[in-house]
Amino acid sequence: MKTKSKTRILYTVFSFFLFSGIVGFFSPQAVTGVESLSLLEKEVIQEINRSRTNPKGCASILDQWKSYFDGTLLKFPGEIPIKTIEGWNAVDEAIRFLRSIHPMPPLTLSKGMSLGARDHLKDLISSGRMGHRGSDGSQPWDRVSRYGTWKKPIGENISFGLNKAQPIVLGLIIDDGVSGRGHRKNIFNPLFRAIGVACGEQANYKTICVITFAGSYIEK
Repeated sequence: MKTKSKTRILYTVFSFFLFSGIVGFFSPQAVTGVESLSLLEKEVIQEINRSRTNPKGCASILDQWKSYFDGTLLKFPGEIPIKTIEGWNAVDEAIRFLRSIHPMPPLTLSKGMSLGARDHLKDLISSGRMGHRGSDGSQPWDRVSRYGTWKKPIGENISFGLNKAQPIVLGLIIDDGVSGRGHRKNIFNPLFRAIGVACGEQANYKTICVITFAGSYIEK
């Protein structure tokens, strides 16, 4: 007899990164030009900037998660348990990383990069696909190039299934089950200076959040 498992699987998150070859906790960070963004999109940018400017504070938040792990299950009080791949080990590794790095500048919101992210978000929602290549064959740099000029490096993270800013960003930082921790590397890449974001709802994956990064960006 089959039984339904009352666990929630953390959907796969994707990261793309093109490298140029050049190598009181969490006070709110100002985000300008947010008039066209949803509340979730604004909060995602704020969480990323908080993590970049105070990585040790971010580590302190993750350190509190230890008591919520039961093997590979993450059991927050009153929430459906989340099935992880690596369990506490991935979180512990993220904490050590966060405590080893220095604070870095916050990212500046780009309207054009957000529009490029929104183009891909609409494509993912309508097609039900996952990944960085668009239905038209476009890559992240193609989409942001529609609205301005970017300079290397450039990157893109995509989160599926989480609908609150802090879990979205912490999930990308932990990078459970992702070899190379590409999402984390994008968030904490000191060469990135500009960011775009677009979040929306899709039937299969629920909330999708597309985040683009670039070394610099000039709007059209």
